[in-house]
Amino acid sequence: MFKINLLMLTDMGLKTYILRRFILAIPVLLGSAILVFAVVQFLPMGMRASMYVTDKHKPGMIELAIKEHGLDQPVYVQFFYWLADIIVRQDFGYDRNAEPVLSAILSRLPATFEIVMWASPLIIFVGLSLGVLSGANKDKLVDHGSRVLAIMGTSLPSFFFGIVLLSIFFAGLRWFPPQRIGQEASMYIHLSTTWVSYTKLYTIDSLLNGEYWIFIDAIRHLVLPVTVLTLLNSALLVRVTRSSMLEALGKGYITAARAKGLSEKEVVNKHARRNALIPAVTISGLLVAGLLTGVTITETVFNFGGIGQYAAESARAIDIAPVIAYTLLSAVVFVISNLIVDILYAWIDPRIRLG
Repeated sequence: MFKINLLMLTDMGLKTYILRRFILAIPVLLGSAILVFAVVQFLPMGMRASMYVTDKHKPGMIELAIKEHGLDQPVYVQFFYWLADIIVRQDFGYDRNAEPVLSAILSRLPATFEIVMWASPLIIFVGLSLGVLSGANKDKLVDHGSRVLAIMGTSLPSFFFGIVLLSIFFAGLRWFPPQRIGQEASMYIHLSTTWVSYTKLYTIDSLLNGEYWIFIDAIRHLVLPVTVLTLLNSALLVRVTRSSMLEALGKGYITAARAKGLSEKEVVNKHARRNALIPAVTISGLLVAGLLTGVTITETVFNFGGIGQYAAESARAIDIAPVIAYTLLSAVVFVISNLIVDILYAWIDPRIRLG
């Protein structure tokens, strides 16, 4: 009976903790929106109005947009107009090609998500595994190798590493091309009457449609960008996990566990690793959030057509509406990722729920 009540209290504590984190996320999102809105206020009124106009050269369109979106009203009224446009009408304006920004982002989001779907598990697996091994085998061969990999990953610029890989594996060997999919596969997808886009992720849709040659083609195009992201992003995770492992292995409870006669494998896996995962979980959440908001340089180098590349091209063209939408999307993704990280904290270490 005592055990059942204890489990119920623990479960209630976890639910309360999650609810509290959800509530705290609301003012953070609101603060992010206020900050973005405040920065936008430095732009001239005409430039802000032009975001809502498809034909900027048509007489009277800018003036009409100013009236419709309350840009001639006091600042606090403008803010509520702006929030209503975003939340109620999902209206982020138009980009330089007269395409609704929300539609443009949603059409490019699957490309970014597909990279993240394949790269994130590899980044977390490589980073945590090498970090734990490195910390548990301090100053041994695996430790030196992991540190060399981590230094390379944090030192190499992603554009340089991407260009080197393209030079070797595409220009030289013709193995792994850039872009998201080959021309033949692209033509088949757009012209076929039997192809169904279930998820808009080519690696998944190709399997669901039974077109395995398209799956192989999509994987070939993913190899290089996923390799770049895995090497560069797992490097930081290796260093953080290694430091956490070394700190955990120096604690008193580890000495006590060894004194009880536990094997080194049990000490590392059952005692040290769990406590060392807490800072690693933070880094993992932020890394995945950064990937979801668009790996700008990698997508641009490999011409992958994701939201990161779209944001970079918009910024270069001084196209304001997509940049604002991208910034807000980044804020939302990072807040959600922090919320997930906090929940994982509570699962890894129940003592955190009491804080």
